[in-house]
Amino acid sequence: METIDTIRDEEVEISLMKEIPLSFARNNLVMPVKRADGSFTAVVADEKGIFAVLDLAKRYGLKPRPLMAHSGIVTDAINRFYGQAGSAEEVMDGISGEDLSSVATEFESPRDLLELTEEAPIIRLLNALLLQSVKEKASDIHIEPYEKELEVRMRLDGILHRVLTPPKIIQDALISRVKIMANLDIAEKRLPQDGRIRLLIGTTDIDIRVSIVPTSFGERAVLRLLDRRQGLISLNDVGLDTEDTLHMEELLCRTNGIILVTGPTGSGKTTTLYAALNKIHTEEKNIITVEDPVEYQLKGVGQIHVNPRIGLTFASGLRSILRQDPDVIMVGEIRDYETAEIAIQASLTGHLVLSTLHTNDSASAITRLIDMGVEPFLVSSSLVAVLAQRLVRTICPHCKEPYDPTETERAYFRNVNLGARQLSRLYRGRGCPKCRESGYSGRNGIFEILYVTPDIREMVTGRKDSQLIKDQSVSRGMKTLYVDGLYKVMKGETTLQEVLRVTQKDYVEG
Repeated sequence: METIDTIRDEEVEISLMKEIPLSFARNNLVMPVKRADGSFTAVVADEKGIFAVLDLAKRYGLKPRPLMAHSGIVTDAINRFYGQAGSAEEVMDGISGEDLSSVATEFESPRDLLELTEEAPIIRLLNALLLQSVKEKASDIHIEPYEKELEVRMRLDGILHRVLTPPKIIQDALISRVKIMANLDIAEKRLPQDGRIRLLIGTTDIDIRVSIVPTSFGERAVLRLLDRRQGLISLNDVGLDTEDTLHMEELLCRTNGIILVTGPTGSGKTTTLYAALNKIHTEEKNIITVEDPVEYQLKGVGQIHVNPRIGLTFASGLRSILRQDPDVIMVGEIRDYETAEIAIQASLTGHLVLSTLHTNDSASAITRLIDMGVEPFLVSSSLVAVLAQRLVRTICPHCKEPYDPTETERAYFRNVNLGARQLSRLYRGRGCPKCRESGYSGRNGIFEILYVTPDIREMVTGRKDSQLIKDQSVSRGMKTLYVDGLYKVMKGETTLQEVLRVTQKDYVEG
């Protein structure tokens, strides 16, 4: 028998994945490859796999051709290739051919739940949706009911795309299946419900936050997907340039003060905080977090999950944390005066506090704390720095191409200090199958870091306007979100249109 050390994509016949069950492939450690020239080729790891190949070849009436490989190579190939078979659209086509009325009544009585198998059409459909979302690296799945139709959309790189429009008749069954997986009450259809689903797809550990709310046309579900393995990244990986990374690392070495990360929902604030914690996490430091919910597991860090229903709020959790002798505290979000006050008191008594706030830019975070009721002198004496951020889509590396910028595009760079940089050419994605013809693949951050210097402290104590604080910081050399975005455009990481979209500046067609 021939021994191989890799299984290439172009050699595998994907249609075989639909004919040979995943459980059979896994149990026998056999990876079907192709049917050609009168033989059936498959990769195996041991004797058991050889017998499985003999059986399969007999079924197809072909000559068996087993290839030997290490068990790890076979397992990885099974996970990779079976993930490519059976998109949600294909499963939906299969369901359409069945009696839809029987599909719709699958979840009507609790007795039926015991009879369901993994082959039930609704289960197949939801499994295919989850598999497709993980494969395409989607961050959210939206199941949205309307008057005459049901729509399923996925958020890819921050933009929603419609992936499916199933018949309205299966709406209740699909939502019920989501509820069962998230351990929610399938009989309660009048109140919002929140839950979690923990999935293992191949070797990928996925945490899904489920939110279900009642609407005029039925229950609406949003599933937020978190890849638990991707939580620990470095400050460079989130998009900070070398200079800003060094400044942030210096700030994180402090023993007290507050560092805030601000931006709208879904702008990567929590990921940045985890990157910061990952940088300073050592055996000598006691780090405790209070979050809603705990999004990533960090070994050696005490993580508290907020639960307002039993009285465990950010404020009460933070108060308890202070009795645990922490060196560094991370608060998921400062939402009210009580949390802000305790966080500031903690920072003034020898703790480094990291937290997030929902504001549009860095200077607004200062005035937001004062608006909450915190005294300006407390803000000025405790705040060390505010980092504002947004996520921009990055250009797809497979179809990236240079082009000469138009005069209109050049105009955006004229009033920006480019230093020694020259604007000669820009880059864009042409669009290819790997990026769904969008020209973009993945996302990266653009940042604005406001350091609380003595003159900024004075302005905060004097209750100066956020615009004046921002202008003063810019005059001292602060890069705004817009300018940091333009630098990334010049490096060829993203496009001008994308930076203008997230910084909400108007793009004028040339």
